[in-house]
Amino acid sequence: MKKKLSAVILALLVSSFVLKAQTNEQAKSIVTTDLVFNEKSGMVAVEGEHFYKQTRTELRHWFITSKEKVPQAKPDPDEDHIAGASGNAYIEILPDTRVTHSCKLYKLEESNQETLKLVNFTDLPGKIAVLHYKVNINTPGRYYVWVRAFSAGSEDNSVHAGFNDTWPENGQRMQWCEGKNAWTWESKQRTEKEHCGVPKQIFLDIVKTGIHDIQFSMREDGFEIDKFILTNDINYVPQGEGPAINLLKGQLPQAF
Repeated sequence: MKKKLSAVILALLVSSFVLKAQTNEQAKSIVTTDLVFNEKSGMVAVEGEHFYKQTRTELRHWFITSKEKVPQAKPDPDEDHIAGASGNAYIEILPDTRVTHSCKLYKLEESNQETLKLVNFTDLPGKIAVLHYKVNINTPGRYYVWVRAFSAGSEDNSVHAGFNDTWPENGQRMQWCEGKNAWTWESKQRTEKEHCGVPKQIFLDIVKTGIHDIQFSMREDGFEIDKFILTNDINYVPQGEGPAINLLKGQLPQAF
């Protein structure tokens, strides 16, 4: 009996180790640190899965979902959304513990030691699950941020944007209400008066040329990113999978 019990415990430990290894693998960057995206004619586009690193991952990670692999991080209550994703891959903040308004809300700004690991929302940008992308800016100025996201529930539809470890007010609380259950481009900021977001109010003022660290961080867990765009054209609205990608240096990984 003791031998059987020991065998069961060993099997569970091995299974747990394998699962953790698989989970961590899909949270790793698939690009080299020399990869730099290049702004051309006031526009730069980047696939979500091409982050060169992620930080502040004590509570959540961004995981890559592709045609080849689906993350094993749990809970993840919705199915994968590979269909229609640019490059056959996207990223999602997991675990996802708050899907609808009826799910328990744990705010970082209200948490204590007992509830810290349960946090699934924060209005404090740059605190949880920060993505990093190197982008070369040739034309300094105001860049409007567009993100192609998939929202399946009422509580997985917002994110924060920033750059160079700064989180300006106009990069915070990017919000999606329309385009549920589909890959949808949006660039709106949630405000106290307009919860579904105000258009043309999400932007980053990048005043210097050169390579900048463009960043996104969690507001709600379960948020999914396929691709993002920076454009200095206030009236630009991306369609389909968006514009082509330009590189300053480095090489993109093999497509999924």
